Parts: sequence; C-alpha cells; structure tokens
Amino acid sequence: MKYFMKSPKNKNTAAFVFKLWQREVSEGEISEKENEILNLWEIRTEKDLDRIHMKESKERVLSALELYFIKPTKETPDYSLKKYVYTAAAAIILLLSLGGILYTAFFKPDTYTSGPENRKVYLADGSVVTLLNGAELTVDKSFPASTRIVNLKGDAIFSVAKSKTHPFIVHADGFSTKVLGTVFKISQSGKDKSVQLYEGKVAVSYAGVPVSYLKPNQKWTNFGIAHTAAVISLITEKKSGKQKAELLSLSFNDVSFKEVAAVMQNNYKIRIVYPKETAEKRITADFTGGTADENMEALAFILGLEVHKEDHLYTLKK
Repeated sequence: MKYFMKSPKNKNTAAFVFKLWQREVSEGEISEKENEILNLWEIRTEKDLDRIHMKESKERVLSALELYFIKPTKETPDYSLKKYVYTAAAAIILLLSLGGILYTAFFKPDTYTSGPENRKVYLADGSVVTLLNGAELTVDKSFPASTRIVNLKGDAIFSVAKSKTHPFIVHADGFSTKVLGTVFKISQSGKDKSVQLYEGKVAVSYAGVPVSYLKPNQKWTNFGIAHTAAVISLITEKKSGKQKAELLSLSFNDVSFKEVAAVMQNNYKIRIVYPKETAEKRITADFTGGTADENMEALAFILGLEVHKEDHLYTLKK
C-alpha cells in the first residue's frame, strides 16, 4: 500500500474516500460532483472486477455486520444505528473493490502467453523475449529491479539488454539461466531441458550438479535426466553446412548407471555391455573433456569393474 500512497493522484483518491466516509457519518449531503465521481467509480470497479468476486465480498461484509442488527429496546431507536451500519458496509465494500483494483494495477505480475504463432514481448529494460508455441512469461511489477527476474514456462528466445550491474535471470522448470546481456534460447519439453547460447555468456544452474558456463555456439542440456548436465559445442561445418555436436563436459549426481550408459552411448556413438546387477547402481561423476576411452575407464573404476574395448564396443566385467 505504501507504493499506492506515494502517488499524488492516489493520495487524492484516498482523501476522497475518507472525506466521503466522514460526510456520511455526519449525515451531511453529498454534492452532485461527488455523486458523479461515485457513479464513474462504480462503473470502473464493476468492469475491472468480476461479479462473483463482488457478490462474495458484499456477502462476507454484511454477514460480519449481522451482530449489529439486534432488536433494540423501546428506549433505543434503531434508525441511526442502521444508518451507520449500512454506511460502514458501503465504505468497506468500496475499499475492498479499490483494493482489487490496486492489486491488479500495482502488484499482480504481468503474464504473456503465445498461441500457435510466436509472440514478441518487449520488457521495460529494453530486452525482447520471443515466446514460442504455447509458452508463458511472467514478469513482476517491480521489473526491472537491481536483479531482473522473469519466469518462463515452455520455450522462448531471449535478447537481453546489456547491463554489467543488473543480472537477468530466467527461472524455468527446475533450472535457471543467469546473464548480463546476451541472446539465447531456452527449450523445455517434458523432462528435457536445454539452453542454447548465440552470443554473450550465460550461467545455467540445475539442482544437484555444478553451475555450467556457456560461450557462443554452446548448448546446455540435461538429456531429460534429473541431476544430469552437459555442455555441448555446436560447430557448423563449412562444406556441408551441417551442425556437428561435440561433448565438452558431463556431470552426474546420484544417477543410475543404466541412465549414465545411455547418455554415453548416444553421445559417443558407442555400445556398452555391462552386468545386469550394475544397472541400478548410483553414479556421481564429472567428466570435463576426455575421450570415450578415458571416460569409460573412469566409469569402470567407479564400478570396480574392468573394461574391454573392441571397435566401438565396451564390455564391463568383474
């Protein structure tokens, strides 16, 4: 409410409400101008608030005031009391309605959604967000603050206005991306999460694994597995124009070996054979660089097994 009272316009509104209350209690006449303002206010309130909300609010207020409607004794006329009760109820309902308008205007976050077609959202700091099919972006009224924070559901491309002192953070489903100014794409499809960087630098945080720092033409992904993170270099070949992916780092934190093996096979284009009893063993490991041979040797050591290689086949044995 302190933000509301700071505005001179809103101070005038508050003063009018309390002046009207005082006029009603003292039984003073309401001027024609005040009646006109009240009528306009009522029209605006009914437009901004749905009728169910208004009806429920009025019922709650009148229900709370029922105790005042006790049958008076002969010595105590009830006309004045009823007048004050109705006046109080009207004032409270007016303030409740005003509160709903204030919440929408000053506190309720702004929500942007896209349909089948992409939608561009222009933020107050100069950043531009392109929401892809079915995405939803939520922005607090305080944006941009010392830290620029938004929430994203679905996929979107961010072109963030540069600022060395005001980080830009996107909270997505289970992970977040922090930047100072850059262009990147966030993708979320079920359990699969990814961040692809086009220019600048970003830091991606995901529960259970170290923070990943991306450079241009790099991609962060979890391969659809919890507590898993990888950074992949995306290089476009000049002759063919095809994009070549190279695994730069890989982290697992308490992940079943069968899931680890699946990631290794898909990314290194290899086949792994291992004892069935090792499938559910939990693996915690960080691989930075390294070849398939080196990383398979490290995994075998963690499991207490021996590794034998033949072409692209790795066999783990006791």
